[in-house]
Amino acid sequence: MPFQKKNKLGFTSEQPFAKDPVCFKVLPGIKDRLKTISGWQERLRQAVDEMIEETENKKPS
Repeated sequence: MPFQKKNKLGFTSEQPFAKDPVCFKVLPGIKDRLKTISGWQERLRQAVDEMIEETENKKPS
């Protein structure tokens, strides 16, 4: 069954995500523990955004 264009049941977002995901390695067991946290993906995205803002706002000494 081919994917129907403009369907209303798939993922939708006001802010579409980048095509390529960011991947990184974690210590053993962290992945499973992370998945138990409610809303972990959105919270992680927010934390990354905050880290980027902090880095961009730092002024060289």
